Amino acid sequence: MRRPGSVSALEDLGRVRLSENFFMRDMLYSEIANHYGIPNIPDDPELAIAAGTRLCEDLLEPICAKLGRISIRSAFRSCAVNEAGIGKHNCARNEANYAAHIWDRRDADGCMGATACIVVHNFLPYYERTGHWQALAWWVHDHVPGNAGLTFFPKLAAFNISWHEKPERSIYSYAAPKGWVTKPGMDNYEGSHADQYRDYLVEAGLNF
Repeated sequence: MRRPGSVSALEDLGRVRLSENFFMRDMLYSEIANHYGIPNIPDDPELAIAAGTRLCEDLLEPICAKLGRISIRSAFRSCAVNEAGIGKHNCARNEANYAAHIWDRRDADGCMGATACIVVHNFLPYYERTGHWQALAWWVHDHVPGNAGLTFFPKLAAFNISWHEKPERSIYSYAAPKGWVTKPGMDNYEGSHADQYRDYLVEAGLNF
C-alpha cells in the first residue's frame, strides 16, 4: 500500500481494522495536525499498519477486555506532525520517536514499534478521588507484560503505552512524584504489585 494520495485512498486506510475494537482511523487524529494544517498520514502505510496491529492486538485489546472502554488521546504521528510538536507541544525529536509515535519508521536498531496515549474510562472516578495514578500503572505492568514502557501524565491519568519488537517494561511519570517508578534493575520491578491497585479494582467492581 502506497501513501494515500486521494480522499478515497485515505478512507481505505482508515478502514483498515487493526484489531477487534480499533481501526486505523482511530489512530490518525491529532490536535497538532488540525491546528497547523499538516496531514497526519503515514509515508509507509504497511509498516504503520503492521506496528499498529501489534499495539492494538497485544496491548490495547487486553486492557479493554479487563478494564473496559479506553479512548485514544494520541497515537500515530507523521514525521511532519511530530516535528511541528517538538518543544512547544512536548513532542520528542523525530529520531527518538521512530518506532514509537512515528509508527512508519523503524528505529536505529531496525525495529518496528508503535505508541498510543490512552485514557481508561472506569479508572477516572478512582483517580479523581485519590490522585493515585500508580494503581493503573502497576496493574498494566503486572497484567500486560508485552508492553515496552508506560509514561503517565497528570491529566486524566492518560498514559503512553508502547509496543516494540524488543520490549523492555518500565514506568515513568510526569505526574507527581515525577521520574522513574520502575525499570529493569530496580528492586520493585519483579513480582506482584497488587497492593497498589487492589482498592481500585474493588471500587470499579472488577472481580478477577
